[in-house]
Amino acid sequence: MGKTSKDKRDIFYRYAKEQGWRARSAFKLIQIDEVFNILSGVTRVVDLCAAPGSWSQVLSKKLWEPSENKDEVKIIAVDLQPMSPLNGVIQLQGDITKLETAQAIISLFGDKKAHLVCSDGAPDVTGLHDIDEYIQSQLILAALNIATHVLMNSGTFVAKIFRGKDISLLFSQLSIFFEKVSIAKPKSSRNSSIEAFLICQNYQPPDNYVPQKINPMIADLKVIREITDSEVNRNNNPFVVCGDLRSYDSDMSYPIDENYEHKEIVQKPTSPPYKEVLERLSQISLKHEGFSINKQ
Repeated sequence: MGKTSKDKRDIFYRYAKEQGWRARSAFKLIQIDEVFNILSGVTRVVDLCAAPGSWSQVLSKKLWEPSENKDEVKIIAVDLQPMSPLNGVIQLQGDITKLETAQAIISLFGDKKAHLVCSDGAPDVTGLHDIDEYIQSQLILAALNIATHVLMNSGTFVAKIFRGKDISLLFSQLSIFFEKVSIAKPKSSRNSSIEAFLICQNYQPPDNYVPQKINPMIADLKVIREITDSEVNRNNNPFVVCGDLRSYDSDMSYPIDENYEHKEIVQKPTSPPYKEVLERLSQISLKHEGFSINKQ
């Protein structure tokens, strides 16, 4: 059987098949680890949105297989879809935006915490980047919510993002919980893709922060905030409307009073960018009418 066009154009797709990886995305985690060394000394990992299991496969080969005491290595793979079994990997089928999934992960770890929480998940893209970026950011916040429950202090959080104009907001939010936040683009990630990866290192939540089970897609944050005794969690930035609300509405159009007198603007632009354009247009108009312009 001859090679397919995908075999010819995608070297990492071909390498994944030749080396026995379930998907080409395995190389993304491998290359991230080569730069950030995120798997060094790690024995407890949560792999969110794991199917078809390429990241869990990397974790199994790098953490479970070479370990002399395999009972100490705990890798939990979570996804909505069922996944073929992997050596040393505990599979949990569930939705990471649902509270019961977070509770199940917490119960599997018991009194111990994870060294690493990672997620290569993404929603089905629409092609509308603003919408895709927003949904992806909510998925990351759901993953972060789980990480705050199971990640040990000084732990690492890795998640896929879609780069866009609002990524700095997400970057700032994660910087509250992690000492160092980096954005990485592995070589195995296509240049045409807007994906990249957040590498959040040294988990250090704010003092007195208490992890809460929150679904960022549907949870009423006002209610969630009131059921905790933590002052950090209850902190709320006030939204203040200035001015008399009984006055005019800035989104409305009102009829002009018959006594209205038009006035020129107080200060005209000193050198507006459209000035040169208007001058050129006037010159073109004069030339079409048969006049010639001589500048002295």
